[in-house]
Amino acid sequence: MRRHIEFERLHNFRDLGGYRTEDGRTVQWGRLYRSDSLSKLQGADWDQFLALKVGAVIDLRYPWEIEAKGRVPDSEGLEYINLSVEHRPYDQAEIDPDLDPWRFLADRYAEVALDGAEELLQALKVIASGNAPQVFHCASGKDRTGLLAGLVLALLGVAEDDIVADFALTELATERLIADWTAANPGRTMTWPGYGRAPEEVMRLFMSDLTATYGSVHDYAVEHLGVDETLISQLRTQLLST
Repeated sequence: MRRHIEFERLHNFRDLGGYRTEDGRTVQWGRLYRSDSLSKLQGADWDQFLALKVGAVIDLRYPWEIEAKGRVPDSEGLEYINLSVEHRPYDQAEIDPDLDPWRFLADRYAEVALDGAEELLQALKVIASGNAPQVFHCASGKDRTGLLAGLVLALLGVAEDDIVADFALTELATERLIADWTAANPGRTMTWPGYGRAPEEVMRLFMSDLTATYGSVHDYAVEHLGVDETLISQLRTQLLST
């Protein structure tokens, strides 16, 4: 599929292009990507990444995650920005299996949407100002990345059904994400059966919660993040076909 770009070590690298908007335009292909951690890039994967001519990487992880796992390699002309959007860490492998898993994740997204306002606004500004292709990522390319992807697509005018469907494409990478965790955590047992999952229900719950509180995802961005119509117009100019 054009949306999925296959790498050996990355499992969740996707193009956000191709979605139609409410005004009849289309998100451009090859302009904005979402991914799991780019610290895994090496060898042929690195050559393939360079061929995409990415100009900026937005890393949504905590600084301590970057220190432990590394970051995208340095490259001439590649801007690197760390914007840690999550402020209340939790270990998904240790979530109580008796909890409603999708309600639990939606509530964690709500915390990021509340706590990470400054970082989310900055991420939107970076995306709106870039003339070259960009990538944003976290560890698995699922939660923090999924939240930002949903926010960007909503501000571009993409329908909710397409936003939640894009979110759920991470399900295609679940087995490999679990395998990565298992390899990186010898001796530990994963207690939460929902690890690596990204069903549509999580994003629907999250967007419904924002709408219940603010009126719409757009109004959340304006009222809580401080997004203005100029920034939204810049996002659409950068990312939508004319």
